[in-house]
Formats: sequence, structure tokens, C-alpha cells
Amino acid sequence: MQIVSTVAEVRTQVKAWKREGLTIGFVPTMGYLHEGHASLMKCARERCDKVVASIFVNPMQFGENEDLDSYPRDLDADAKLCEEIGVDLIFHPEPGEMYEDGFCSFVDMNGLTKELCGKSRPVHFRGVCTVVCKLFHIVTPDCAFFGQKDAQQLAVIRRMTKDLNMDIEIVGCPIVREADGLAKSSRNTYLNEEERRAALVLSRAVFLGQRLVGEGATSAEALITAMKAEIEKEPLARIDYVEAVSMETVEKVETIEKNVLVAMAVFIGTTRLIDNFIV
Repeated sequence: MQIVSTVAEVRTQVKAWKREGLTIGFVPTMGYLHEGHASLMKCARERCDKVVASIFVNPMQFGENEDLDSYPRDLDADAKLCEEIGVDLIFHPEPGEMYEDGFCSFVDMNGLTKELCGKSRPVHFRGVCTVVCKLFHIVTPDCAFFGQKDAQQLAVIRRMTKDLNMDIEIVGCPIVREADGLAKSSRNTYLNEEERRAALVLSRAVFLGQRLVGEGATSAEALITAMKAEIEKEPLARIDYVEAVSMETVEKVETIEKNVLVAMAVFIGTTRLIDNFIV
């Protein structure tokens, strides 16, 4: 497995693979990898001849007073996990390699980014779209793999890829959870012991929502009210949002039908966690 830090090195290797007729799978990450990331890389390993993973904490997608500086980093552990899975190349650039002095070109999106995380993190998706677009141009993969936990991001990337005529298949992979139900997240490391227990309220609300839909609930308002009531039982929890939206447009829906995303963001102490399920 190679670890490279420059755009030129990635392009040289990928071009060599493509001359051999090999397919490229790509998993973009911000590092501090866990089993959720591993599931994406394993899927890429099964689907493609070669696997590239990027590890880059993208400053552009963090807003003011967010956790850019404190975001967890451990390249040695990340590299060990990648090698065990069979990743062929890690792209680990410095910010200056991705954003040279005078950088002033951005990829932005209307519509899909105005609700959910886009409402409370207004600069976030501009940063996500810009860095993912750049990474796609650098790596030129055949397939790119994203987790369902970041369901709005998955919808945004799919739309960007379609709108910009990128010849890349976007593969969504299921949420990976801890044994007690908490969705895997690099930010889980921020939680102390009491907060870690409190964070289970997110998955309890998700499982409640799934059960109610399974029992025939169709009113989005009633479903969201029940899920919020479950979260509000936890004193350490503070709701950012709980919403039911269309998976295609990310606009709010009144009726729970096909292709509906029920998503939440909840602060446990000072840590913002997300979770969801798709109908």
C-alpha cells in the first residue's frame, strides 16, 4: 500500500492502473477511521480492482467555532486499518496541496442543501461539494463510496455528480452501529462516559421511528413528534433538528411514503451527532 501526499503522485499511479484496464474505487474520508469507514472500503474492494482512500480534514466544510482544530487525527492507525482491508493507495494531502494560495473557485448547490444540516451549518455543503469535486477530478474513480449515516451528503453528492455529468457511480452503504445501537462516528470520541450513555437516545429515537412506520404510521408530523418526545427524555440531549424529507429533493414531506429520509441532529453536551433511517 502506498501513502502519497501530492496530486501528481495520485494521478501518476491512477493513470498507470487505467492503462492496465483496471477499475478504481474511491472512498473519501476525513480520517480517524472506524468500522463504518471500513465497510465502505470493503465494498470498494469487492467492487473494484484498485481502491484509493483519501484522508483529509477539509477546512472548507467547517464553520466558524466548529471543531476543525480538535477533529481527531491518527494517520498511523488509519493506515493500518486501510492496509488490513486491502486499500492500494492513501491520498493524505496537506491543506495547501488542495487549496493553493489565491484559491477562489467553489462548487455550490441550491435546494438540497437548504434543510437539515445545511440549515444549521450554512457553509458546510459548499465545502463538501468543492472538496469532493476536486477529489473526483484528482482520482478519476469509476465508483465512489459514501455512508448512509451522512444521508444528506449522499443525496448532495449524487445530485452534483449528475448535474456536472461526472462519469462516476455513487454507491451508498448502510449505517454501521455499535453493539448498543449508536451509529459509528469519529466524533463519538468526544463523548465522556455519561455522554456516551446519553447518546443512545439517538438510536432509540431511530428505532422508535422505524417501529412506528412498520406499524403503519403515515403522518410525518406525528412521527416526528413521537421521536422528539423520546429524545427529550434525555437531559443531556439538545435537538438541532428532527425532520422527514424526500430523499431526492431533501424537502419536507407531510406523508411517510417511499424514499423518505427521517433524519436528526442532536447535541449531546457540546458534541453534535447525526442519525437517520430511510423509508
